[in-house]
Amino acid sequence: MVQIKVGKLVRVSVWGVVQGVGFRPFVYRLAQEHGLKGWVRNTSGSVEIEVEGDEEELENFLSDLEATAPPMARIEKVETTFYPLKGYTEFQIWKSLSREGQYQLVSPDIATCEDCRREIFSSTDRRFNYPFTNCTNCGPRFTIIEDIPYDRPKTTMRKFQMCPECQQEYDDSLDRRFHAQPNACPECGPNLELIDGNGNPVECNDAIEAASDLLKEGKVLALRGLGGFHLACDATNEEVINVLRTRKRRPSKPLAVMVSTLEDIERNCLVSPEERKLLQSPECPIVLLRWKHSSSNISQAVAPNLNYLGVMLPYTPLHHLLLRETNLPLVMTSGNLSEEPIAKDNDEALTRLRGIADYFLLHNRDIFARYDDSVYMVEGMPQAIRRARGYAPYPISLPFRSKQVLACGAELKNTFCLTKDKHAFLSQHIGDMENEETLEHFENTIGLYKKLFRIEPEIMAYDMHPEYLSTKYALQVGLEQGLSLIPVQHHHAHIVSCLVENRVEGPVIGVAFDGTGYGTDGAIWGGEFLLTDWCSFQRLGHLEYVPLPGGEVAIKKPSRMALSYLYTLLGEEFPLEGLSVGKLNPTELEIIKQQIKRGINAPLTSSAGRLFDAVSALAGVRGEIDYEAQAAIELEMLVPDGLDGFESESYPFSIVEHQGMRVVRLGELFSTIVKDVENQVTSPIISLKFHNTMVQIITRMCKLISRETGVTQVALSGGVFQNRLLLKLATAALQREGFSVLTHHLVPCNDGGISLGQAVVAHFVSISPGD
Repeated sequence: MVQIKVGKLVRVSVWGVVQGVGFRPFVYRLAQEHGLKGWVRNTSGSVEIEVEGDEEELENFLSDLEATAPPMARIEKVETTFYPLKGYTEFQIWKSLSREGQYQLVSPDIATCEDCRREIFSSTDRRFNYPFTNCTNCGPRFTIIEDIPYDRPKTTMRKFQMCPECQQEYDDSLDRRFHAQPNACPECGPNLELIDGNGNPVECNDAIEAASDLLKEGKVLALRGLGGFHLACDATNEEVINVLRTRKRRPSKPLAVMVSTLEDIERNCLVSPEERKLLQSPECPIVLLRWKHSSSNISQAVAPNLNYLGVMLPYTPLHHLLLRETNLPLVMTSGNLSEEPIAKDNDEALTRLRGIADYFLLHNRDIFARYDDSVYMVEGMPQAIRRARGYAPYPISLPFRSKQVLACGAELKNTFCLTKDKHAFLSQHIGDMENEETLEHFENTIGLYKKLFRIEPEIMAYDMHPEYLSTKYALQVGLEQGLSLIPVQHHHAHIVSCLVENRVEGPVIGVAFDGTGYGTDGAIWGGEFLLTDWCSFQRLGHLEYVPLPGGEVAIKKPSRMALSYLYTLLGEEFPLEGLSVGKLNPTELEIIKQQIKRGINAPLTSSAGRLFDAVSALAGVRGEIDYEAQAAIELEMLVPDGLDGFESESYPFSIVEHQGMRVVRLGELFSTIVKDVENQVTSPIISLKFHNTMVQIITRMCKLISRETGVTQVALSGGVFQNRLLLKLATAALQREGFSVLTHHLVPCNDGGISLGQAVVAHFVSISPGD
């Protein structure tokens, strides 16, 4: 602790998430408690404070500044400088100061706090049943901010002039709404409107009560929330769920459910202490929980053939009120047509969601940034599946100072990443870059991040795949702006994203298992063993190449992948009698055979994701899919807790040297699986044996590479490691062999984390010797 002399003034600069979280009111009250005089203000880069007073009280003030900061504040750095007394007579909150080029971290949106929740359910409170209640500890932040410093005129709340009572709260230093920028009440704030499917207002005294009645009647409701629209319906009603699926073109992909209380969640799902903490956190993500099928009143149509249910608690007053009024668990899925970005504006929703929703519950608080719900699972520790609401745009802390880089991410589950200083601003989930609407969302959000964080990229990083929209954007914009263009191999980026969030430079043995990634040899990689650091990688091994017959078609039809493995590894005359994959149309079978034989529209792949697909199809689990990784997910779901007598069983494979590369040969694996199918071994046992085999492949390959290189740290990345069973078994097996294992927690292991790895690789490539 720095010793402060009596009669001195201290100037304090605080960096981090310290705007939009009640930090200035906190400083004001802290100064009052310690009898100090001076001022506090927001700037574009920090919160600045000047205080003077008694030596001991100044010391206590500085100690309490960090120790008792508001719950959603995240202090990254505090600097103090001492000056002679200025003779302040009071403590004030000064007007915000804008400084050219400086930037401030922006708070994510925050779930409703207990105080606000108590108010909306209290019949004597003036905010009783008010769906836009908030305070300095909760409510909208990122979704309403247009620029920094964070003040009401720079948010979408500027059009609502506070009534005298709200203004009094805003001005009262002892009120928890002191300088709460979205502060509002029924007299002066946003309001709701219920609209039918034709765009006509519905006459009603209470929009929430009327909307609740419609939900109970089995209607689909489009609900405008924090960062966009949800499509909501009764999660206990199979008929309306299937109607929603048909209209949304989402035949069987799991839907998220919002449940009113933790007790209600526990009636439907198993909830660990870590999962409970995550559900009730200010971030309030969707959490994938073990589903109690036998006792749950939630329809199986919400997540067909799955053992896990995506569940969240209400995180806005509107959600709390609607859930209480309906007294039902509600499907709460993104308001979009399949593959499009979430709708955020009223007119946009009335156009894009017409024909999907029967009614629309709208409000007039504009949304500036689209914001999907975040999705997490807990396997030992919380792990991000989709990082958005509650987390973005809070940055990933870098263990080095980075150049200003824009990394454009991948095609599926796209995010982008902008770096500056020691911050990596990983965007919220953008979506699959397969249409113009998503590309526009991508471009608009890049513009917002560049503006908020005062970033002007000098380097553009992108995936090597020439057909990705994100790659085409990078090449076009990068050339137009004269930026340094750096391609980054897909799986290198996967592993580096895992390294940097764990603050490990490497080298490590990187195990990158996913569905698709463009390789340096032009093949489609996805079952890779790499020696990796922040700057470079060396491919030391991979799963055996097989053709991908029909390209994209084979991804949607796992039965094609099963045939590719059988024909390629066991011979094109391999008999298919008795196998489910042999029931395909004879014409299609012949086309597949010719594609494989002649290499027509059949690029080679080493993909672990496609290997899972093939085994799923061969085991009779899923021969055709309607959402990404469905076959692999359903294969994993078959394995129950404990198959006595089969825990250690596996399938044979071999690792051979081929042209200086270790290759995992899979012929014996497939011939043995075929025998199991012929012998009527059940699908759950085939699945468990296959998972055990994948663990053995990972462990054996890592041991061989470690023996050669001396590296004993392994990083696991890629979408295949969303498989809980594989992740748990592989981590335990590697640790038993003496490896230190790095996994993802802050960013997704799927392609949602790719852009972080791209940005880091591009920075180090740009400064590497000889560049």
